[in-house]
Amino acid sequence: MKIILSANTDWYLYNYRLPLAIFLRERGWEVVLLSPPGPYAEKLQGEGFRWLAWHLARKTFSPRRDWSAILQALRIYRSERPDIVHHNTIKPDIYGSFAAGRAGVPGVVNSITGLGYVFLDGRRWGVRGLVQAMYRQAFRPERVRAIFENKTDRAYFIANRLIPEKRTFLIESSGVDAARFVPHPEPPGIPVVMMASRMLWDKGAGVLLEAGRMLGAPHRVRIVLVGDPDPGNPNAIPRETLQAWQEEGVVEWWGFQSDMQAVLAQCHIFTLPTMYAEGLPVSILEAAACQRPIVTTAVPGPEDFVTDGVQGLLVPPGDAGALAAALERFIRDPALRGKMGTAGRQRVLENYTTQIVNTRTLAVYAGLMEGA
Repeated sequence: MKIILSANTDWYLYNYRLPLAIFLRERGWEVVLLSPPGPYAEKLQGEGFRWLAWHLARKTFSPRRDWSAILQALRIYRSERPDIVHHNTIKPDIYGSFAAGRAGVPGVVNSITGLGYVFLDGRRWGVRGLVQAMYRQAFRPERVRAIFENKTDRAYFIANRLIPEKRTFLIESSGVDAARFVPHPEPPGIPVVMMASRMLWDKGAGVLLEAGRMLGAPHRVRIVLVGDPDPGNPNAIPRETLQAWQEEGVVEWWGFQSDMQAVLAQCHIFTLPTMYAEGLPVSILEAAACQRPIVTTAVPGPEDFVTDGVQGLLVPPGDAGALAAALERFIRDPALRGKMGTAGRQRVLENYTTQIVNTRTLAVYAGLMEGA
């Protein structure tokens, strides 16, 4: 079997689909990776995979402007003749499905990893209507399947008749390597609260900054931000702003870190105060696998993993006071941190390891090729 895995960045493929690519290769599949060029393409090739460049813009959504990208995908699919194409993120899902249909690809799988800012920004209602119409058209063929990372997104697509329920699947996240992300004793010293994500306003970094001020950072607690801005996203926090926060002394900005297992071992509490519904964030799973308690927001995706008071605490999005209060509970109570951290790792082991997720994904492929 031959499969093409595509996404809107090489970064996404490397961080979220490389384990799946390796899993499939170990089972005899030929795996080709497709994305816009970037610094991670070389790393993907270094893992022994063939990577192809897809010149797909991220900052705009205009089928007229993106027509050349659709035609390029069509040429690639006709040339490569894969059995299955598996798209990830909005543009590859839609444009790739159109191209796969014209190329006669036998099976198409689209991962919905969150609705994206087009659906979440109330000012984009016109674009949202266009995207919905395109989803509906792209997902119409019987050969198309959709994998969702949370039940809310799945229900939205079904309710809006973007795809029939029988061709949808719920596989929460791309999984975490629980043999790599393992528990470590808490470090000594002042409690460290860590947020690891792309540095975007709607991920809640600004809310965490305000909570840190309320908590008396850096004297009572250290607030650490891990990650870089995403220049392709309109909600990216400017580097100058992050540097100014660090100079203020309330937060430490560590930037991008490649060894997240070692980085997570340096924190006591993990937080992701995201402002919007998204696919289940891998950063939450990695922190939970490291037996760190989670403070996150009660929105689809994060709340699908964290049961309030079990693996961590849930707070309303955008509420710095509630976030500070939840963090304060963990800062004051090491035993509570240990209890909820243990529950989080157990939940990962039961449902969210890469082995479990990749096996379920392979079952979707098998059912698709068998006509189920």
